[in-house]
Amino acid sequence: MRAAVLRGGTVEARVVADPVPGPGQLLVRSLACGICASDLHFMDHLDAGADDDSGMSTYDPEVDIVMGHEYCAEVVGYGPDTERRIPVGTRVSSLPILATPTGRKIIGQNPESPGGFGEYFLMSEAITRVVASDLPSEIVCVADAISVGWSAASRAQVTTSEVPLVIGCGAIALSAIAQLRRLGVGPIVAVDFVASRRATALAMGADVVVDPAEISPFQAWRDVVSGPAESMKELMAVAGLPGCVVFECVGVPGVLDSIIKGCERGTRIYSVGGPPEGDHLHTLTAKRKGLNIQFGGGPSMDHWDEAFEAVCSGSLDVTPLLGQTIGLDEVADGLAAARDATGPVRIIVTPSAQGRTTA
Repeated sequence: MRAAVLRGGTVEARVVADPVPGPGQLLVRSLACGICASDLHFMDHLDAGADDDSGMSTYDPEVDIVMGHEYCAEVVGYGPDTERRIPVGTRVSSLPILATPTGRKIIGQNPESPGGFGEYFLMSEAITRVVASDLPSEIVCVADAISVGWSAASRAQVTTSEVPLVIGCGAIALSAIAQLRRLGVGPIVAVDFVASRRATALAMGADVVVDPAEISPFQAWRDVVSGPAESMKELMAVAGLPGCVVFECVGVPGVLDSIIKGCERGTRIYSVGGPPEGDHLHTLTAKRKGLNIQFGGGPSMDHWDEAFEAVCSGSLDVTPLLGQTIGLDEVADGLAAARDATGPVRIIVTPSAQGRTTA
């Protein structure tokens, strides 16, 4: 098969061996796969997983790795010990985890579990979900990205006496905003340096967008909660200043620490950014303020299913996130473009494409 292959820190399109499905696995054809910031973190930071003994994510620069973990695919074959409950030709997706004889692997982040930047890859039948939708595969594949922020927003259980502050407006933040809106939470304050990202945040459900180059996000939050809205005045009269729930969705060193230093006392922080090179935190400040920090954790299967259904049904419109659609020969350039914060939130790889572009 043809694939965009990561080896020695660079990506090139070439021919590699077809994957062979093992017990409980499906062989699938990649229809569309999003480029995620996690792909960049994976290829740029060889030591990021040094302390992770799970073996789920393994980067060996001397071995071929096919990345891509946000996918929509088509079933083409079965491995042994499969139920074959999903007919050949059916469009499918899944949480990007592959069960193997040596343990669970993240699809697209391990030599044993190639991903959607190749013509074919493997999926675990047990967690595979059928795409019950006529929407294009380029839209369906975004569901996995949506599930991360969706899960964080759901787990936060923001109350009517709290006002969320979302730092960063990439795919994860936008999905958190969308789910907060669906849950009836508000007003939602979103922060990003890039005007196009702030516009997308409004499209996904944010009430107020903030350019941190012009005003401190925390001052902007304070202005919102002490604003003229009658409902907010009533809330403050009953409960005092609303509580703050911050969603850190940047993943750059220093951002989480700036939140710790700038936020209100008693703030709850959901850190889903996670810089792979690590960070320094003023823990004494966090202690004095009585902060509660929840680090990542990834989506639960239930939350993944919820996000997948919302995308496939069209009840959650993800088209504001979509930009270019590229072929395998353009993946290296697509990865470089994904580093640009002013670019589209999601560049989609379709292995059969020849560099076409969507609006």
